[in-house]
Amino acid sequence: MERLPGFRDFYPEPLPHPDVWSADARQYIVERWRATARRYGFREYDGPPLEPLELFTTKSGEEIVGQLYNFIDKGERPVALRPEMTPTLARMIAAHERNYKKPIKWFAVPQLFRYERQQKGRLREHFQFNADIIGETSTAADAELIALLVDSLRSLGLSEADFVVRLSSRNAWQQFYAERNHDSAKAYDFFQTIDKLEREKPEVTQEKLRSFGFSIDEITAFIQRAEPTAELQQIVDNLAARGLSSFVKVDYQVIRGLAYYTGVVFEAFDRKGELRAIAGGGRYDNLINLISGGRVDLAALGFGIGDIVLLELLKARKLLPSFEAGIDVFVLIEDESLRNRSLALIQQLRDAGFSVEYSLTAAKPDKQFKRALELKSAFTGRLEADQVRLKNLRTREERLVPSSDVVSFLKNESRPA
Repeated sequence: MERLPGFRDFYPEPLPHPDVWSADARQYIVERWRATARRYGFREYDGPPLEPLELFTTKSGEEIVGQLYNFIDKGERPVALRPEMTPTLARMIAAHERNYKKPIKWFAVPQLFRYERQQKGRLREHFQFNADIIGETSTAADAELIALLVDSLRSLGLSEADFVVRLSSRNAWQQFYAERNHDSAKAYDFFQTIDKLEREKPEVTQEKLRSFGFSIDEITAFIQRAEPTAELQQIVDNLAARGLSSFVKVDYQVIRGLAYYTGVVFEAFDRKGELRAIAGGGRYDNLINLISGGRVDLAALGFGIGDIVLLELLKARKLLPSFEAGIDVFVLIEDESLRNRSLALIQQLRDAGFSVEYSLTAAKPDKQFKRALELKSAFTGRLEADQVRLKNLRTREERLVPSSDVVSFLKNESRPA
């Protein structure tokens, strides 16, 4: 039986086949996402993978249903697997925002699901790092969030030579549009056209722009001027003070297609332009008000980094470490009369934080030793009266250590817990 199209199996290294996904690589990325977010003072949250369908149609309209895994559950409720995390966050904040001091800085690492056409860099599920700041209107929050995005990528070994965060503003585009077209009802369709500039044929874009009263030359000139608005300049200056100027640039070609963005928007791209966007985000100051039915009105902004494109980039730049399996100690039980005492030693070492393996059933000594080598154990340990004979499998040096001193001895060696 095979897995569903667009979904992934994650195997521990070494991988059985080059086309399967690495559980170790995923864990490596997630650990760095979490560590970086916590350095910035963000707290982790989570929500259910299954939500009321209305949560997503309220935010994105009925047209999103075609992109979802949705169904009627046994309680006759229309539900959907979450395609993104922001609506869940907005629902959670709206329910209990009074219990948290502002600004609220939260992050999550959800698995998300979309029923859409598979293509390079996009499947029907992925893991994503979401970080959001709620309840702060200052551009200092935008700069803080973009700095977190930069450092999240830097924590994986990526540098300014590998990626750039392109900053833009929906406010700037809104003003540009309003100066030439007073039909605000068509503004979102105009934004969608700008969002697809790099993906659609020029003649198609030209025809669409003409329907709004614009020419491709006007749009190109506005993008090329790249004159930062006051809000963008404040963000650029803030990031410069941190020494992060080389990671960002103003680029009005970024507009973000989602309707709920209200101000500064940004996307991270690889410098070589070989991949889809690595990350994207921006301000969505009206969403919590919308989700709460007008009960809660809080400014908000956030971003998301997906694991699929990021893994492609790390592989291309050869930045993934070697994920060699290995344990600290393999306890040899060559005399079955010592099994219970050996189990006590194993538990003692595990309680101290060491990774420990042993043969679950009686086995010949050479077979046990071979297994220790297969598991890339740092040491073997064998009980001898009230002592443990420890062998360093790298240096082949052996030491007899009193049972009471085994933990302290190993903590001073090359592979502590």
